[in-house]
Amino acid sequence: MARRRVSMDRLLELVRLHRLGVAPREVARLLEMSPNTERRYRGALESSGLYDGPAAELPSLSELKAAVGARGATVLPTHQRSQIEGWRPTIEKLMEGKLRPKGIRRRLLEEHPDFPGTYAQVKRLVATIRRARGVRAEDVAIPVETAPGQVVQLDFGYVGKLVDPSTHTLRKAWVFVAVLGYSRAMWAKIVFDQKVTTWIQLHVELFEALGGVPQVMVPDNLKAAVIRAAFTPKDETALNRSYRELARHYGCRIDPTPPYSPQKKGKVESGVKYLKTSVLQDRHGQDAQQVQRLLSDLVANEANQRIHGTTRRIPQELLAHEVGEFRPLPGTRYEPILWRKAKVHTDCHVQFDKRLFSVPWRLVGREVWLLVTSTSLYVYADDTRVATHALHFRGSRSTCEAHLPEHRRDLRHRSREHWEKRADRMGEQVGGLVREIFDSDDVLSQLRTVQAVVTYLEEFPPHRATAAAKRARFYGITGYGAIKKILVKGLDMEPLPTAVMQVSGQLDAPHFARDLSQLSLLSGWTGGEHEPH
Repeated sequence: MARRRVSMDRLLELVRLHRLGVAPREVARLLEMSPNTERRYRGALESSGLYDGPAAELPSLSELKAAVGARGATVLPTHQRSQIEGWRPTIEKLMEGKLRPKGIRRRLLEEHPDFPGTYAQVKRLVATIRRARGVRAEDVAIPVETAPGQVVQLDFGYVGKLVDPSTHTLRKAWVFVAVLGYSRAMWAKIVFDQKVTTWIQLHVELFEALGGVPQVMVPDNLKAAVIRAAFTPKDETALNRSYRELARHYGCRIDPTPPYSPQKKGKVESGVKYLKTSVLQDRHGQDAQQVQRLLSDLVANEANQRIHGTTRRIPQELLAHEVGEFRPLPGTRYEPILWRKAKVHTDCHVQFDKRLFSVPWRLVGREVWLLVTSTSLYVYADDTRVATHALHFRGSRSTCEAHLPEHRRDLRHRSREHWEKRADRMGEQVGGLVREIFDSDDVLSQLRTVQAVVTYLEEFPPHRATAAAKRARFYGITGYGAIKKILVKGLDMEPLPTAVMQVSGQLDAPHFARDLSQLSLLSGWTGGEHEPH
């Protein structure tokens, strides 16, 4: 059992009981202290002359305190001293860095593998240091009086796994809770993620439910609201860019909670705890819609109708005064705008929502900003818009040909039909040549050769491309290098021979060759079942 601290009031009672003639063991029992403790304090009081005297004339509390302090009666026995007392200076230094007992022990083990202390020992020594240090100015919680319509505090609380009605699967669920600083009126909704789009949509629904917009929003430091938190006054807070757009539309300000300071948004922290213990406890495996109905009913008929423990007023009644102080809703409903950073991959595309969108190829390797609306995706580099895409399209890739390198963009097309059509646009001879190249090998794909030939012929006037293709077909040429040589050397402008050339791939009959019928007559074989004798 933990040692109970002996107060001066109990010591005064010890003196009074002794002067009334109560035995020492009975005094220890009545004051709920051990006989050893009673003996130690009795010795200190006897040596100072305060133990004996009339019961009606007791010493003052200051005299008792001086007597006990002079004898050191409050010092812990040796066996109760911390076994990690030698690590006190190091632990005090880590406490200045806002680390808690678990973090302090982890840091000590990282830097000093021989540290012998357990978590319980560190926790006790930290508590001892705090008691000895006393209360500091920064430990004092200053209650903040909030004006009507001024502040709304926002936070998420983990609920457990609920059944998502849209997918009929078990998913992790959170409750989004908003608490107004003045009235303590509450609004809550079950969600299945904490994405930026969800966070923004929850604000839209909250403001429409309230019928107005509070002046200041106080969120936690989740990524949907704060990209970089300010750990000290010297640090700079970086808000999520999408959250900024929301605040600009509604004309309100954002005041994020400092890290490790949940008490700075204690109203919503209490609200989350209240909902979790009253209606959201032990809901594992239940349908989310049913849990939402129970949650909404509790908020409307109990949480906002009860007498609040702090204000001693009913939140719904105070809300009626607060609504008039809200900023009015804008004339147009907010269209969610999502800002997100993305890196340009080597294929000249950025990824968003598991789909790919092209950007100019010179931005490969750089970070760009994506601005996403309900219908479009815009890409910005150095605050300049460099690409625009429709958000909804078939397939997984939206590519603008102009974003790819000029001499390589055609390589993305892999179908034979595409290249045959491009060749046909240059003339019948070019189209025929391309088909002959495709058919020149019945196993090896000729796609790369066709791509090279077609893109090369497109660089020349149509009459030269046609003449080169005609010459290549005349001589049975299907290789890119030979076709290129025809144009480089200007052979396409030379007339073709008038003699009939043999068809590529066929041989004339050899001079001394004989067909099978002639051979059979010479050998006397008539094609019967048996060979001739």
